[in-house]
Amino acid sequence: MKPEAITSSYKRWAPIYDATFGKITHAGRHHATKVANQIGGDVLEVGVGTGLALPFYAPGVTVTGIDFSEDMLQRARAKVAEENLTHVRELRQMDARKLEFPDNSFDTVVAMHLISVVPDPEQVMLEMARVCKPGGQILVVNHFARDEGWLAWFERKFAPFADYLGWHSNFPKDRVLGVDALSLVEEKHLTKLGLFTFLRMEKAA
Repeated sequence: MKPEAITSSYKRWAPIYDATFGKITHAGRHHATKVANQIGGDVLEVGVGTGLALPFYAPGVTVTGIDFSEDMLQRARAKVAEENLTHVRELRQMDARKLEFPDNSFDTVVAMHLISVVPDPEQVMLEMARVCKPGGQILVVNHFARDEGWLAWFERKFAPFADYLGWHSNFPKDRVLGVDALSLVEEKHLTKLGLFTFLRMEKAA
């Protein structure tokens, strides 16, 4: 997706995101934060959105969140203040293709329902790996395209509307698995229909 399409799409979604898409994606958000809590330490959430996942992080972790959409971030900041989420260190507007953090900064980097909406997912994965500490974890939750079946047919039909919907319905999983420094250590389907998939990758020590 083009950056301007992302901006306009999420400006539309921001006021209703929690009550719509946020409900659908709850399982992935809950699972990814549970794993991040088990790892502990410093967490970077790339594509923090309206901050729906922020309350699920344990007090023992420190969370930094970034998002391209300032409209989404305004809602995330309000959530942090209203719920007194003291484990959230910082929320910043940032392009995930060029993260403004030093190498090896975070124990865990989390991207939930993000990687199929960014303009250059391969570059985003490289950046996530760069800022992750050696031996650290990259946690990705996303919808990935199927090769066959009736759901695959729907994915192909909705594909031309990606810029309007704000996500790609037929995004191939291979596009997140090409970083040499990362090895896939876990893959898990999160719902009965397998609509969303959890991937856990480890950066070489």
